[in-house]
Amino acid sequence: MRTNGPTNCRQPARMPLSHLLLPPEPPKLAPGIVHSNFSVQGDARHSFLAWQERMNPVYDIQAASKHGDETFDAALSRYTIDNLSFFDFRTSPNLAVRSLGRVSTESIRDVSFSVFLKGLPGQFLGGKQRRDAPQLSSGPTILALDMDQPCTVRSFHSRILLFFVPRALVEKAFPDAASLHGRQVEATTPLTRMLIAHLVALNRQIVGLSKDEAHQSFLTAVELLAAAFSRQAGLSGNARAAVRAAAYGQVRRYVEANLHDPDLSPDSVLASLHLSRASVYRLFEHEGGLATYIASRRLRMAADELVRFPHLEVKDIASGLGFNSASSFTRAFRRAFDIAPRDLHGYAPLLRREQDRLERHATWPAAGTT
Repeated sequence: MRTNGPTNCRQPARMPLSHLLLPPEPPKLAPGIVHSNFSVQGDARHSFLAWQERMNPVYDIQAASKHGDETFDAALSRYTIDNLSFFDFRTSPNLAVRSLGRVSTESIRDVSFSVFLKGLPGQFLGGKQRRDAPQLSSGPTILALDMDQPCTVRSFHSRILLFFVPRALVEKAFPDAASLHGRQVEATTPLTRMLIAHLVALNRQIVGLSKDEAHQSFLTAVELLAAAFSRQAGLSGNARAAVRAAAYGQVRRYVEANLHDPDLSPDSVLASLHLSRASVYRLFEHEGGLATYIASRRLRMAADELVRFPHLEVKDIASGLGFNSASSFTRAFRRAFDIAPRDLHGYAPLLRREQDRLERHATWPAAGTT
């Protein structure tokens, strides 16, 4: 019906056609999440040098082969939420090295988890720059590293998600972060596949999440990582595993507190803690047994003291950590770290000066120091 009078019905405002044609605004990174990008590509003489400089606050990057490649391609995208950081890496073959000198002068104590998504998984070469380690099968693999221990990792043409986690946060779920060093988990179980999917989703969806949502997603990732490595070590899953985890932590704390006791030995640990030899050996089988673990912790402590106390004699540091023979100490130290203790002792002032320089000029904030 037609009316001639005024009406109270308002017609909706018509949206301009030009506005309808505009694409939606892309999601933005939430305040409180810090992001940066860096990439190199091309002539290895220039791009590899630039990558070395970028990674220098945390790793010494070296060529993967003696001859090197003509080109080098690498990139990283970094996200930081308070004291948590993760990186999306693309890299050409290289060696990432944290030398004994570096870890003895730095205060970085985070645990890193490298998730190899594409290409061959990285090879953990321990504290030595070996080039003859056998290759691993391809497939998603997670490598855990204690940044407070020396290591060399060989990377191939790879896509990697790298997570830096404060040590205290890891140790809420895993008895002792130091024992994670060099452990690898392959994504072959429902738990590890769920973990990989969660980490990939965090990387893809962090743009658009609030800071609190991103932080909680990162904490969930840490819990899943700890669960995967705990299960591999037989430290989770039931009441018996809980007892094993408690005993594991108890032994490691006892050893750490008694490294300077000349009578520290597997027998003294078993007697003091009233544990069976068989059960303790199973707990420390990954380290080669309790005796090997005690020796490695003493050598690591000796390395720290050689750098921290340049005024002390090498033989005094060795004897203070239970090494009765200077020659046997030197042989064991050289086997472990590819350097004589006297040489490391002599380099101590230079190492400290170099570390001070790195901290003053670092362009990429290193991992946390918790």
